[in-house]
Amino acid sequence: MQAARILVDGQSDLVLDYGIPPEAGDVKPGCRVQVPLRNRTATGTVLTLSEPAPAWKDRLKPILKLIDPEPLISPVMMNLASWAADYYSVALDQMIRCLLPETVRQENTAEKMRKMVYLEKTPAREELDALYRKAPRQAQMLDYFSSAKQQSAPLAAFGAGALNVARSLEAKGFISLKEEAVHRDPSTGEQFVPTQPMKLNSQQQKALEEITAMCAAERKKPVLLQGVTGSGKTEVYLQAVSQIVKSGKSALIMVPEISLTPQTVQRFKSRFAELPSSVAVLHSLLSDGERFDEWHAIRSGKARIVIGPRSAVFAPLQNLGLVIVDEEHDASYKQESSPRYHGRDLAVLRAHLENCAVLLGSATPSLESIHNALIGKYSLVKLTERADGQQLPLIRILDMKTEGRNKSGPNVISERLRMSIDRRLDKGEQVILLLNRRGFARSIQCPDCGHVVTCLHCSLPLTYHRTEDRLMCHLCGFKALPPRSCPECRSANILLQGYGTQKVEELLRRTFPAARITRVDADVARRKNAVRTILNQFRAHKIDILLGTQMIAKGLDFPNVTLVGVLNADLGLHIPDPRAGERTFQLLTQVAGRAGRGDLSGEVIIQTFTPQSPSLQYARHHDTDGFAAQELEMRRTFDLPPFTHIAVLTIRSQHESMAEFATQTLAARLRGMLPPPATMTDPMPAPIPRAHGQFRFQITVKGPSARILSRTLRKLVQEAGLGEDLTAVIDVDAMSFM
Repeated sequence: MQAARILVDGQSDLVLDYGIPPEAGDVKPGCRVQVPLRNRTATGTVLTLSEPAPAWKDRLKPILKLIDPEPLISPVMMNLASWAADYYSVALDQMIRCLLPETVRQENTAEKMRKMVYLEKTPAREELDALYRKAPRQAQMLDYFSSAKQQSAPLAAFGAGALNVARSLEAKGFISLKEEAVHRDPSTGEQFVPTQPMKLNSQQQKALEEITAMCAAERKKPVLLQGVTGSGKTEVYLQAVSQIVKSGKSALIMVPEISLTPQTVQRFKSRFAELPSSVAVLHSLLSDGERFDEWHAIRSGKARIVIGPRSAVFAPLQNLGLVIVDEEHDASYKQESSPRYHGRDLAVLRAHLENCAVLLGSATPSLESIHNALIGKYSLVKLTERADGQQLPLIRILDMKTEGRNKSGPNVISERLRMSIDRRLDKGEQVILLLNRRGFARSIQCPDCGHVVTCLHCSLPLTYHRTEDRLMCHLCGFKALPPRSCPECRSANILLQGYGTQKVEELLRRTFPAARITRVDADVARRKNAVRTILNQFRAHKIDILLGTQMIAKGLDFPNVTLVGVLNADLGLHIPDPRAGERTFQLLTQVAGRAGRGDLSGEVIIQTFTPQSPSLQYARHHDTDGFAAQELEMRRTFDLPPFTHIAVLTIRSQHESMAEFATQTLAARLRGMLPPPATMTDPMPAPIPRAHGQFRFQITVKGPSARILSRTLRKLVQEAGLGEDLTAVIDVDAMSFM
């Protein structure tokens, strides 16, 4: 009897082996099965099949029932999960949970059903008059269909007690009652105005032809579409997807932020308005019911276009023809919790496994993608002009060291930026302001003793949020009431330090009292559909100034925005991360591209204390190639990605000495295991030494093969046999070192 390793549904992370009896049928990896678990019956997903050891052959409990004759996970997706589990050094069941969301695996999740009333026979006038005299509610139900000019309606539309009325009419042959599944659509209530394909300019046409040729090619390689902001990349996406759908295949469109999903959905649903159900959405803000229905619509083939962030790479699309990764450079594609996969890289791999084309689009491609294009691994296509012929916005850099002189307190909005906002508002134009820090004040500090109020669980100051009147940790989510006096010296002279989006919003309302101002950050985005509603209001010009974090910095297209202000360009520039300069350049270039996308010229004002930074100077001239050339040379000199791979091993424990000792012990063993030319750093505390109540120590390893690094670290941890008080985390191709 063969054995099956099964991931049992639920929160317990159970992976158990069961026997496959002959009566169970053709059990395959990816199938759903029913199994005995203690004193109950449970459901699970088959991960792998194997021959059990002789000693265990007769001791395995048998599978009770095969639920799905066909696997919910295709062989291609199972291969993708197996590859990712090995590459990112995680258990296979963790990747399977990505392929099958919890709402799909839950035993109690099902389609939502509703009763429908169908008109089978239209009554004659005399029959209807007789019913009005004897049974007026039956007559009203029949009259509804003639007045509404439709043949069916939900039973709920007829009010309380309608079921008995409907059954009486069904017995007379006038109507029929049927149960129907209701698709819980995330876009319910939205109107999508049909759009037609736009005429492409010569560069766009060349890009579309390159993608079309790659779709038809026998040997495909990724296409990198490097187009300046406003160059019409989205129109190229739309027309490429249209060709794919017409050929009978499906398409996957990935975006880095959930905030970009509503706009992308609107564009695709408008373009494919004749097939409204063909566009599906997958992201974490969907309700369980919406996610369940969208997932099954995709798997059944009803939806052939899928839009979503990094997790959408696991969408169960059939006959995939094209994968598009928009803003491919964005760090949001890398998951920072286990499993720590990179959505863009898995998209490229999935396209390879499915033998379909993959298109990576960005105005500021990642250095990894640019390097792959330079060595011929990717095909490079450039869009160097804006689609509407407009010039790129003029960018001014303000040195806040001089702007802030003779002023008391932080100079949040310079005089030049204030005057520019005034001018734009007077003309009826719109403004976007970027500050990549949420909250009201960065920290609370006592000027008498210097004490800073920090998180009880992390090595970070607590940020003050005025709207909630709470101190919050942006790492673990801890909340506390703000103290009235210093917890250390009891001085009442405690001060708020720094500023975030909430404080700037308050300042803007005082400075521009007549302006309509709205803030978009992670606090606002927690409310379902809040970002979508705000962006729709901004597009309808019901908002004059949109203030936000990096959520509003990319991909958004608002023709009436003529001014973009960056309030503090230094945030993120001076942190211990080799990609800090690259991310700052990308963020500034992207947010600058929000200005001047219509008939009006755009202007960008960047406030900074380090105006000489190469990231700022190259962004000022929209010079992606220049920045990439100098940054790649620096990376080559210091042996940094993309010329090598980096993996970080983090040891966590509630006891600092235990974590430190374990890290030093592992480092000593690793030195003898790491094959040359791979190198490693000495063990050291993480840049944030304590997080979520645990002390953290790190070892960083570099080498030409990520897979070798991953397997070596996994073997090291497995052989070490760390105790329950220690946790080891392996992050392959790490994007964050904090």
